[in-house]
Amino acid sequence: MTLVMSWDAWAQHDGVALAERVRRGELTPQELASQAAAGIAKVDPKLSAVVELFDDALADPARAGANLDGPFAGLPFLMKDLGPTMAGRLQEMGSLFMRGNRASADTHLTSKMRQAGLNLIGRTTTPEFGVCSSAENPAVYITRNPWNTEYTTCGSSAGSAAMVAAGVVPIAHATDGGGSIRIPAGVNGNLGLKASRGVFSIAPHLSDLSGLVSIQGCQSRSVRDTAAFVDHCRGGAPGEFMPYWTAAEPYVEQIKRDPGRLRIALSHQWGDYRATPHIAAELERVGRFLESLGHHVDYALPELDYQAAFAAQTTCYISNFAIVINNMLGARNLERPPAELIEPVNIRIWEAGKDLSFKERAAMQAVFNTTSRGFGAFFEDWDIILTPITALPTPKIGAKEYLTTSDNPDVLDWFGNLWRNFAFTPLANLCGIPALSMPLAKNEHGLPLGIQAIAKQANDGLLLQLAAQIERAIDGKWTGGERPGVHVASR
Repeated sequence: MTLVMSWDAWAQHDGVALAERVRRGELTPQELASQAAAGIAKVDPKLSAVVELFDDALADPARAGANLDGPFAGLPFLMKDLGPTMAGRLQEMGSLFMRGNRASADTHLTSKMRQAGLNLIGRTTTPEFGVCSSAENPAVYITRNPWNTEYTTCGSSAGSAAMVAAGVVPIAHATDGGGSIRIPAGVNGNLGLKASRGVFSIAPHLSDLSGLVSIQGCQSRSVRDTAAFVDHCRGGAPGEFMPYWTAAEPYVEQIKRDPGRLRIALSHQWGDYRATPHIAAELERVGRFLESLGHHVDYALPELDYQAAFAAQTTCYISNFAIVINNMLGARNLERPPAELIEPVNIRIWEAGKDLSFKERAAMQAVFNTTSRGFGAFFEDWDIILTPITALPTPKIGAKEYLTTSDNPDVLDWFGNLWRNFAFTPLANLCGIPALSMPLAKNEHGLPLGIQAIAKQANDGLLLQLAAQIERAIDGKWTGGERPGVHVASR
């Protein structure tokens, strides 16, 4: 196969730059798709991040649904195998139970992506139903970190994170119900924005009233790619209850200006969960860097009942996932999950949540409310909260305590173990506020460590503006300008 550019050149282009070259007639969408497919062939045997490529989308992007007149001009784009569906395509959600599950229609967000000019060329890996922190079940696949394949990519946007980090595509679809965009972005060296509630459509499969915590989005390597994705894919479907708000100006314009002097609060302990000393020191180092950019930086923390907030978040996950599994069982006239097809912890989550009462959900929502108000009061005095993405170093492949293949009989203990590592991401989902992972640090074993910036509701643009200021200050060299060992440009 003859490639249209060298792998070094390919990896140096972001999505906006590739789309511009298509508009100038220098490249075609088919050539971009062919190069992306060649990149997958080159690195995926070591990473196991792509479930399927769509031959028709590689051969004829327009016929497969990409609007070549859209701003992304046929840019190849990988879809996480969870969330938005694609008409006629398989969606198997990382589960043996869902093998052969084929979607009958595009969701609203899928249509927005196609209209924006994204060419949806394939599916990427995810843990079963997106529940745990790693796409790691030997019966399905084991997705590996391109920086060191002995380590996990984390999750649940595992394959998308690996493919962006490895230089295969500049941007890929991801979802975030408690950190599933930001955590893999953080441990793979990507940018990952969890947008505010009310940005991306969840129609028609989820209700605005019950599907509050999970947010759609992307992983990328440049701030302007993320900004352009939000600008062109945001907005609700007819009849969605949520007030889908719009920004005062496109984010691709806002990010061209530095923000004013921001008040930035550093925090590396939330309730009972704290970062390792090394990770806390990395956070402080980044805080000093932001001071050098002119911002006011100090340690501060929202006044919250953190224990109650994490308990409510756990109740939310248990009840939400139990209903998801229940609906799948109902569609197949089954009374309980088959143990040979659904992973053990997911069965226990179903057992714990299937009979949860409205009273328990109402108590959970009350804690959501008080927690959201606590963050809101904090953001009256501070613009940004800065935390590490994880409290502990990235787990190695096979660390079963984080997996839904775990034999832990206690669901609450299993979730508590997750929170010990991933303490800093889920409360943003609970409150519907935006949060962004930026690849600015390293953890103890030398892998990337994301630093998370959190802002108040609808201040997504401010997070991207700060990230763009940082990107200019470091001359675009996220992850210190280093590339992972498994990369399309590796010899």
